[in-house]
Amino acid sequence: MLTRRHIRIKVMQAIYALSQSKTNDLDATKKFLLQSMEDTYDLYLLSLSFLRELHKMAKSQMELSKKKYLATEQDKNPNTAFVENKLLHQLSTNLALTDLLEKRKLNDWDLNEDYLKIVHKEMVESPIYAQYISTGEKNYTNDKKFIIELYKQIIAPNDKIYEYLEDHKLTWVDDIPLVNTYIIKLFKKAKESSSNAYFTPDLFKDLEDKEFAIKLLNKTLMHQKDLEQAYVDKTVNWDKDRIAELDSILLQMGICELQHFPSIPTKVSMNEYLELAKEYSTPKSSIFINGILDKLVKQYQAENKLNKMGRGLL
Repeated sequence: MLTRRHIRIKVMQAIYALSQSKTNDLDATKKFLLQSMEDTYDLYLLSLSFLRELHKMAKSQMELSKKKYLATEQDKNPNTAFVENKLLHQLSTNLALTDLLEKRKLNDWDLNEDYLKIVHKEMVESPIYAQYISTGEKNYTNDKKFIIELYKQIIAPNDKIYEYLEDHKLTWVDDIPLVNTYIIKLFKKAKESSSNAYFTPDLFKDLEDKEFAIKLLNKTLMHQKDLEQAYVDKTVNWDKDRIAELDSILLQMGICELQHFPSIPTKVSMNEYLELAKEYSTPKSSIFINGILDKLVKQYQAENKLNKMGRGLL
């Protein structure tokens, strides 16, 4: 689930949090990093849980409507396309997902039903819902297509849900786009025969990715003074105090990858930190950071200090 870029973002946030705390508690920083990554998985589970609870609420409302004293014909014979949606049924009956939600105590939507009601109202009034329930043919493909559009057009852009998630955990602000994109891709590839495990993927692609996160944090903090000196030497016309703190952290991480991660190609590291600078720092930061890293790469190559091997040679 977590990409290398998102792992780098998490490390950047951890180092920034440490610098703001004015302490040198490395154990607490490592714990913050690991928890922050686990929180991303909580957000993923919570997002799937929203669909499950929306499905549950729709079923409940349908049953209540049937029992009205003055029930209309529509109340008595409602359209069942949504409550019989095959993809929603997969999510709602997924025992592995249920187990994870219970273990992590992710019952937010049980306690905040108003968000479900807002989305349900918007859904039933939307053109995509009208088109969906008017389609006579019920099959997994149509059901899946509707849930994808529901998620893309109504759930993901909902300001109220976004505000709730942002208030709940500050680090989720950066996780929301990643999780939303991942869920859409997951649904697009889902099949009626998909196992329970398909919807409960591992947080890391492999053990190497988790080790990369911890190693990048440790190496950057362990060699922080040397890494700082490396870019200060390339900015002779700059007072280091004038360099934005986030730029400084990104430079330290970028140089750390050049020096201590032989399996990562130099172009990959440079491109990654260039993109992070564009997204998280000042408008001119990406040019500044790219210039410094480019100078250091050329220097290390000339001095035969760029010890890349395997995939890192690409």
